[in-house]
Amino acid sequence: QLVYPYDFRLTEKEKTSICYLSFPDSYSGGLGDTQFSFRLRQSGGQRSAHYEDDGEYNREAPLTLQRESAHYFGYVYFRQVKDSSMKRGYFQKSLVLVSRLPYVNLFQSLLQLIAPEYFDKLEPCLEAVCNEIDQWPPPVPGQTLNLPVMGVVIQVRIPSRVDKPGSSPVKQFNQENLLPAPLVLPSIHELDLFRCFQPVLIHIQMLWELMLLGEPIVIMAPSPTVSSEMVLALTSCLAPLRYCCDYRPYFTIHDSEFKEYTTRTQAPPNIVVGVTNPFFIKTLQHWPHILRVGELRMSGDLPKQVKVKKLAKLKTLDTKPGIYTSYKTFLHKDKTLIKRLLKGIQRKRPSEVQSALLRRHLLELTQSFIIPLEHYIASLMPLQRAITPWKNPPQIRPFRQEDFMKTLEHAGPQLTCVLKGDWLGLYRRFFKSPNFDGWYRQRHKEMTQKLEALHLEAICEANIVAWMKDKSEVEIVDLVLKLREKLVRARCQHLPVKEETLQRVGLYIETIIGSLPEDLQAVLHHP
Repeated sequence: QLVYPYDFRLTEKEKTSICYLSFPDSYSGGLGDTQFSFRLRQSGGQRSAHYEDDGEYNREAPLTLQRESAHYFGYVYFRQVKDSSMKRGYFQKSLVLVSRLPYVNLFQSLLQLIAPEYFDKLEPCLEAVCNEIDQWPPPVPGQTLNLPVMGVVIQVRIPSRVDKPGSSPVKQFNQENLLPAPLVLPSIHELDLFRCFQPVLIHIQMLWELMLLGEPIVIMAPSPTVSSEMVLALTSCLAPLRYCCDYRPYFTIHDSEFKEYTTRTQAPPNIVVGVTNPFFIKTLQHWPHILRVGELRMSGDLPKQVKVKKLAKLKTLDTKPGIYTSYKTFLHKDKTLIKRLLKGIQRKRPSEVQSALLRRHLLELTQSFIIPLEHYIASLMPLQRAITPWKNPPQIRPFRQEDFMKTLEHAGPQLTCVLKGDWLGLYRRFFKSPNFDGWYRQRHKEMTQKLEALHLEAICEANIVAWMKDKSEVEIVDLVLKLREKLVRARCQHLPVKEETLQRVGLYIETIIGSLPEDLQAVLHHP
């Protein structure tokens, strides 16, 4: 019906997809308001980024909170109420916020403020809200922001890459005597993991492994809310490791990728997809892992836990909750976690405390798995003394899986994790997954940039005049061009180099040019 701001350009394909993803696609008898989210592949090539500081934000934000370049997130507030004046007897409408940022808590809280007003007052309300949002500062990792909207101030801290993993957000923010008192969001993106994982707590180990290995998983849920929360909870359970596969918190039969995901001529893609339409039980029954969940209800005791069942038991019409898979876990179950969560239920511990326990457990599991890999890849970096000013920096040594496996005997996950099992088998399988590829590329890029930075520092420390003594003009001009290229690259890629180092290299270039004959100086000053 309406896109606001008006100048926001969406392709027709994107508009159609957003329309279908904004409504529950299976019969929902529930009246009232529901909220859920989706993720949508951008169609029609890269558009210019709305923000100029995209690169800067992505460098400082945790990998899991970077701004997406090829996908949009949609945050939906859907209202369904009886209304006899409507042809169908119901008022059904959705307000959708579209962003490239995965700030699910912030945007859903924002919709809770805006949507009820919008349904009441329509377009003028959106115009007023957008004018306020236009005044918000850009998200800067590490900063706490006060965001005024509709007479309320939302206060949030934007996480930063240098935050210690697992540290809880600062509880008391700087209140600055704000009146009215701000609406403080403890986290911009973290879900209530305990509530999301309720029916599968005893299988958390298996689900963590499936996510780590980038396996294709279908979540079949009774509503888009349950489906999107479960998918987002799963993708977050590898933090601080980034989940590098595709994921769709909510997916409908009208989606443009429907054929791609349901075809049986090739293996299912590496993706976690959340669905609600029972039709998918039939079209996706060839997928290797299907998790069927019911409505999430918070109750006083451990909710009924789903069972692991054989895929052959997947009935087309009446599928009971369960994990339908033939997957055998590499690691043994952690019984202590379940005991601690059970004790928390008996003691009526708040859900956020239980979630913190769960998140801590998953974080320690991921760190135990990833630390040996981090140690090994750090050993592939050339020694600092091998970096000399007048030669190209040495290469990073190649990652050899067998060499890595040999290191596990003395420095494996068993040092930090009590879980027994086939860790070696898990690593071998991980090497074949998109998550390993994504992790390795990221680390290799960071190490290459570090080498480049160390090389620039070595050049700064060198005696350039002594080097020039016995060099020909051709060699000197060649050095000027190379140093210039290095400077440009350092600034474009924002290498981890001190500003004074870059300035000194700039002065070196001027000194070298000054020592050359005037005709060459003129050419080098105005190439």
